[in-house]
Amino acid sequence: MSTAEPDAAGSLDEPLVRRYLTAVRTRVSSKGQIVIPLEIREQDQIVPGQEFDLERLDRGEYRLVRLSRPANEGVLEWLLACPEKDFFVAIESESTDSL
Repeated sequence: MSTAEPDAAGSLDEPLVRRYLTAVRTRVSSKGQIVIPLEIREQDQIVPGQEFDLERLDRGEYRLVRLSRPANEGVLEWLLACPEKDFFVAIESESTDSL
């Protein structure tokens, strides 16, 4: 099956559907760099300096996997985007000296 159409049983070939919905074309530069198109970088919040693993699946087939971000990355922006002013209030911490 070469297109993302249902087979005789009515099911779709998931890899073909995924490729049909996400396929873009890019080129390798003279420096060996591959550019991820702006639309995908914006959708997936890819920024300069992020690291990826490149997996060779087969001859001519590769998979690019973004390495996970640090656990707290983006928390400050998330807190600042809170819809209510002064929603987050500092709480007093107890001393651990008496433990």
